[in-house]
Amino acid sequence: MADVLHVLDHPAAGAAAPKLAVRDLVVARRYASGEDVLVTDRISFEVGTGEFVCLLGPSGCGKTSILHVLAGLDGPAEGEALLDGRPVEGPGPDRAVLFQEPALFPWLSVRGNVELAMELIGVPPAERAERAARWLANVHLERVADAQPHELSAGMRQRAALARAMAADPDVLLGDEPFGALDAQARELLQDEVQQAWVASEGRRTFLFVTHNVREAVLLADRVLVMSAAPGRLLHEYRIHAARPRDLDDVLVSRVVSEIHGLLRREVDRGVEHEMGR
Repeated sequence: MADVLHVLDHPAAGAAAPKLAVRDLVVARRYASGEDVLVTDRISFEVGTGEFVCLLGPSGCGKTSILHVLAGLDGPAEGEALLDGRPVEGPGPDRAVLFQEPALFPWLSVRGNVELAMELIGVPPAERAERAARWLANVHLERVADAQPHELSAGMRQRAALARAMAADPDVLLGDEPFGALDAQARELLQDEVQQAWVASEGRRTFLFVTHNVREAVLLADRVLVMSAAPGRLLHEYRIHAARPRDLDDVLVSRVVSEIHGLLRREVDRGVEHEMGR
């Protein structure tokens, strides 16, 4: 296996640009001491329209930093991030982000939170109500549509955040470990909801998720991109060909999970040895 992997296939002349692309992306972080530390090291990959891709890697390897650059929340030190072939210059309604914390407005009902996202992008009131009702039903929250966020469980709040994101009809959904704080049962339910939302988009919506959970990545993604310890580079790409819905007991799925676990363990060990100066 090569030490560095560039998952970047430039489209042929006349072909449509990928939905998302990062090219030789370098992200740096400045500490309070004034020291600049490299987070990612010239990463390149593409995500096609309607594709579901997961980024995996050890803590601190820059997964979230890449997501924030693509969301327009941060800028690169070098290289570029592209959306439909154009540089990402800031946030936009064509992208929605699912964070680990759902960030619902506590003074609004669940329905109000979903409708507000659409109001901000100019969706007419009647259409807002219809979309909110449809997506709350899709994530099985129609019975608590008038509840306040504090009255819901953590898993229900995250489902409300998913409904809010999907109701705004973004081209791209970016997930920053959105299920990381949930218990196992709630996590499995949200994984099912995300898969159903992706299928419901009929290949229009592109998903890029960051996760630490190997099983989650293999269950959800068309491709899993595995990153090295910091500064993050791409180590390997896994294409998941198993049909959906997937089962962890499936031989192909379990084999890919095992392979990725082994690769990550070796990379974590290498990172620890580097930190200890061995």
